[in-house]
Amino acid sequence: MKVIGNPTIQTPAIGIFGGTFNPIHFGHLRMAQELADALNFDEVRFIPAANPPHKNSLSISAEHRAAMVHLSIQNNTNFSFDDRELHRAGASYTIDTLLSLREELGMKASITLLMGSDAFTKFDTWHRWQEIIQLCHIALVQRPQTEANKLPNILETFLHNHYTEHSDDLHTTPAGFVTMRQVTALDISSTAIREAFKHGHSARYLMPDSVIEYIHAHKLYK
Repeated sequence: MKVIGNPTIQTPAIGIFGGTFNPIHFGHLRMAQELADALNFDEVRFIPAANPPHKNSLSISAEHRAAMVHLSIQNNTNFSFDDRELHRAGASYTIDTLLSLREELGMKASITLLMGSDAFTKFDTWHRWQEIIQLCHIALVQRPQTEANKLPNILETFLHNHYTEHSDDLHTTPAGFVTMRQVTALDISSTAIREAFKHGHSARYLMPDSVIEYIHAHKLYK
């Protein structure tokens, strides 16, 4: 695993995986690995959200959630840890993170935002959402056990205008395309894991052992 600390590092094609990761689990990790392989990313950057605007206040601090992400990816050379949102005040808006990445990587690097198809149904509620596609591509993944919600007309049009089935498009241009990919359907949820810890049940085989040990050591989700 690489820890991002040098703002001059140039990455030709990277995936960006943001979220609360409360906590991170094998569903997150397997999705990132399969997309890295299918879309030929040079790396996938995990970016824990410090203050997610679409979530109620979280009982677990951003520092704990970030530490669990760091532990879970440290042995994977395809993954890197990026803590820029933890050092930024205010809501953790994706547009601000992308602007920061563009300052670091330049405008020629290919950046792809990884997103669940369920989140995409509310994409038009994101802060400055129409500007996001100017800064990155988007890779949509169908979540297991979720119904295919009908998209608002504005997002149907957006998807039609930007959709591609060709992964090469994500490499030949820095931004502007939306693609969809199927991944192994691991029906694991952070909510269910939190409930398991709350009731003293085992989360083994749902997440890395190192993360389970961290949760126990810090008495999280009790």
